[in-house]
Amino acid sequence: MTDQIRLGNAVLTRVAETQVQIPTTLWPSTPPEAWHAEAELLAPRFWNPETDLFRIAIQSWVLQVDGLTIVIDTGAGNDRHRPHMPPLDHLSTPFLENMRAAGIDPADVDVVLNTHLHTDHVGWNTQLVDDAWVPTFPNARYLMPEADYRFFAPDNPETTEEMRTVFEDSIIPVADQTEQFSGDHQLSDSVWLRPAPGHTPGSSVLWLDAGKPAVFVGDLTHCPIQIPRPDDPCAFDVNAAEATVTRKRVFTEASRRRAAVVPAHYAGHGGATIVARGDRFMVDDWLDLSLA
Repeated sequence: MTDQIRLGNAVLTRVAETQVQIPTTLWPSTPPEAWHAEAELLAPRFWNPETDLFRIAIQSWVLQVDGLTIVIDTGAGNDRHRPHMPPLDHLSTPFLENMRAAGIDPADVDVVLNTHLHTDHVGWNTQLVDDAWVPTFPNARYLMPEADYRFFAPDNPETTEEMRTVFEDSIIPVADQTEQFSGDHQLSDSVWLRPAPGHTPGSSVLWLDAGKPAVFVGDLTHCPIQIPRPDDPCAFDVNAAEATVTRKRVFTEASRRRAAVVPAHYAGHGGATIVARGDRFMVDDWLDLSLA
């Protein structure tokens, strides 16, 4: 197993940045006994029963298909001032080295998709060079959901200072390369973007059908416990009820299409095909990626 697999005519590569442990209380509707009931699914790759901490991966997915190189989400980024999120504050990781080691030159990237605009999905949009934030992917189009851009923009009086900082270092510096999208958006013969609101207003998923279907779901699910328990929200969801409806809709379609579900933050095998079982879902087969 490696960090690169084929999905039909597409090549998928995982580029790791870092991993973070977070408390299970961030799933406020999930009772403690539920974690133990799903221990076979979760431990030890995702959840440590002794510490009750859950492990998430900060990573990017790189999709090569239809002559395009597409980076799906760009992690947290180095050198960011993130006091509101200490595990991501002033990181110094070998993310770009990892990307190049996987055979991907940032200059060759055609499209960067930010599934939504949270700080851990836009960080490597830019890098700090000579005290200035510059695009990490100089020749790419940066695709951002219009609804998220409006919701988090600095000129929105309800925007937090934290998000204003994110815009300042990770979004505004790529403005000349940015395209905002809404609704269904076709990127190529094999790739479509579709709305998946709830986690944020503009959250979107990328559907791939290049002979072996997959759906890249961003933060539609942070944790595999949401596969058998799709009604359980994460505390990071802007609209938990809407996120639940979206999660069940996308899971149902993925199950029917036998499409791999590939979230932004799953460690281990990174994603899986799932099957419906009544109002729940279960993992059918994990992706053949290394157990990072």
